Amino acid sequence: MSLSLGQLQAIGVDFFFPRRCIGCGRTGDFLCANCCQKLPWLLPPFCHKCGRSESSGALCPSCWGWQAKIDGIRSPFKFDGVIRQAIHGLKYHNLKAISGRLAELLATYLQVNHVPGEVLVPVPLHPRRLRKRGYNQSGLLTQELGRLTALPVVDDCLFRSKDSPPQARTAAVENRRRNVTGAFVCRDQRLSGRHILLVDDVCTSGVTLDACAEALKAAGAVSVWGLTLARET
Repeated sequence: MSLSLGQLQAIGVDFFFPRRCIGCGRTGDFLCANCCQKLPWLLPPFCHKCGRSESSGALCPSCWGWQAKIDGIRSPFKFDGVIRQAIHGLKYHNLKAISGRLAELLATYLQVNHVPGEVLVPVPLHPRRLRKRGYNQSGLLTQELGRLTALPVVDDCLFRSKDSPPQARTAAVENRRRNVTGAFVCRDQRLSGRHILLVDDVCTSGVTLDACAEALKAAGAVSVWGLTLARET
């Protein structure tokens, strides 16, 4: 069996720089079997709109009265422990190779949890931030997830036109909403009539995903659901 250039390069990198578990440091994979068993799953009951833990299993207090454009948000994990370390590695420490392993966790979640969507769309970075970081971590997750699920990926339609401060630095939800108001636009109508699954790494308040959903629906999308690897609870 012949290997592609990319596969040969990956084998070479793994040989000289073996993968180590984010959680315990054991060589072999970015997440070993033992650490995977300890992942902080976000289990029901949770808010059926934003996906935050909610004992009633109905709407959480934050979603009452929120005229959200996004149809719902789902996340496999709490933003804690090893998952938090893994996302920080991907997002801030150039650990792009971990995106495939994290996408596997998302694909496994989708196999047993129905989240509507026929097209995968990553939450975009503003071009200035993209140049600074060199890559969009949500784009990497989306590409890997598309490969695993065979869902098409459209990563050049939704565009971030407003370079607002990172949401992680903004505490109040209302300030977060102001940060992303009008921040996203669609370049064209390619997603008109489609059911969109919007992919990001972390959901904190949901307002960024909602702002994306507003732009997608303005361009004709029928439905927009958010899928993030982790959720702050």
